[in-house]
Amino acid sequence: MPDYTPTRYAECANAIAEAGRDFGARGWTPATSSNFSMRLSDSRIAVTVSGRDKGKLTAADVMVCDLAGNAVDTDARPSAETLLHCQIYRRFPDAGAVLHTHSLAQTLASRIYAPVGELTLAGYELLKAFAGYTTHDARMQLKVFPNSQDMHELARLIDAWLDEQPVTHGYLIDGHGIYTWGKDMLEARRHLDAFEFLLNCELELRKMHR
Repeated sequence: MPDYTPTRYAECANAIAEAGRDFGARGWTPATSSNFSMRLSDSRIAVTVSGRDKGKLTAADVMVCDLAGNAVDTDARPSAETLLHCQIYRRFPDAGAVLHTHSLAQTLASRIYAPVGELTLAGYELLKAFAGYTTHDARMQLKVFPNSQDMHELARLIDAWLDEQPVTHGYLIDGHGIYTWGKDMLEARRHLDAFEFLLNCELELRKMHR
């Protein structure tokens, strides 16, 4: 028997589909890119099915996986990047939702800051949108990882970095996009909105300072 209720699954599937449609309308999920998930229980997650148009998601486009990224009770295939979602749920027991998008700002910032490996966000009032940040007088290091088709190798790099981070809520992958998470879908979406705004600020500042 599953260790989550049908009601919980329906709630998560609908919340994921709603988020995908919103992000698609904003242009953050071009083609069939991006993936989203929510924790169903200590051992299961609900995650988007691979290859679906995230701007047109329905609950039928969401499947169940275990925390190793294996499909549960379905022939549907999750994205290979599901392993990165599972990594967050394993490392952070309070994480309830993980979001990965490919907006223009996220992708451009990942390319620009890849050579130095990180982007510093400091002095912004909107840093207070992130859980654990209570003042604008704070600094957040947004790591940029090299892209890889080997998810296990990428996960190892991310694990090593997470070992050194006291409070973090996301990272970029070069030429790819952002991963962020929160205690529930509401918090994860707030973090994603904040990252999107701050990355746009940094890109605009670069233009002004040329």
